[in-house]
Amino acid sequence: MLKFSDEKLAEVEKIIQRYPQGKQKSALLPVLHLAQEEFGGWLDVPVMDYVATLLSIEPIEVYEVASFYSMYNLKPVGKYMFEVCQTGPCMLNGSDNIIDYIKEKLNIKVGETTADGMFTLKAVECLGACGYAPMMQLGKHYREHLTKEKVDAIIEECRAKAN
Repeated sequence: MLKFSDEKLAEVEKIIQRYPQGKQKSALLPVLHLAQEEFGGWLDVPVMDYVATLLSIEPIEVYEVASFYSMYNLKPVGKYMFEVCQTGPCMLNGSDNIIDYIKEKLNIKVGETTADGMFTLKAVECLGACGYAPMMQLGKHYREHLTKEKVDAIIEECRAKAN
């Protein structure tokens, strides 16, 4: 049976307690983050159903939120996720070329993961670093002023860390 570890379940309860009685749906975003972290880096239907049960809401309410935000993964992802901004300022500064280069370099399309499970490419909406365009998020860090050479270095850095 699907269940959070005792430590994560205590964290979930703490989050739910932040909100008034009957408003536990307000805890959905942080609980989804915990679920994604706990259950393999993505949210499959049983995980989302479990979150709905914990928050006493309908599963569709969880699906709607999880499918809306790019920070939630609805299918398995690679060890390293390249989330390249594709909105106006980044695109004007070449993010579409960076996305095309990553696709070619890793032989994947947007939304796909490399055969070795190492890299996933996502095109995402504004990451709020327009002055550093084109840019992407890699884990908790931004990579800015991207060029083909910087992308090559990032890929090599990730491969080195994985070994």
